[in-house]
Amino acid sequence: QVQLVESGGGWVQPGGSLRLSCVAAGRILRIYDMGWYRQAPGKQRELVAHITSDGTSYYADSVKGRFAISTDSPKKMVYLQMNSLNPEDTAVYYCHADLQYYTADYISMREKDSWGQGTQVTVSS
Repeated sequence: QVQLVESGGGWVQPGGSLRLSCVAAGRILRIYDMGWYRQAPGKQRELVAHITSDGTSYYADSVKGRFAISTDSPKKMVYLQMNSLNPEDTAVYYCHADLQYYTADYISMREKDSWGQGTQVTVSS
């Protein structure tokens, strides 16, 4: 019913920048919040940043001052601008959304944990 599609990952040298994008597609009625998580090899998935529909944002301590999350609500998109990247930022980055959508039978449903397929970010020299 709903699909989150990420783009923008890749390889970058330490100190470089990348911008991730995620679009929410489907029969979406409302988006409550969107965010980015990441999972490095051998580690648990962790919250990187999220933003609510009123614009309130949260960042993990490890990315404060380097990453910035933003949204384009009409386009149902969320972005993650990542600056001053270091090897510890290497991970698969996942888009997450808490949203409401309607089914093919026009029934309203809440999906609190909608996930994208992930995009790889590799920081190395």
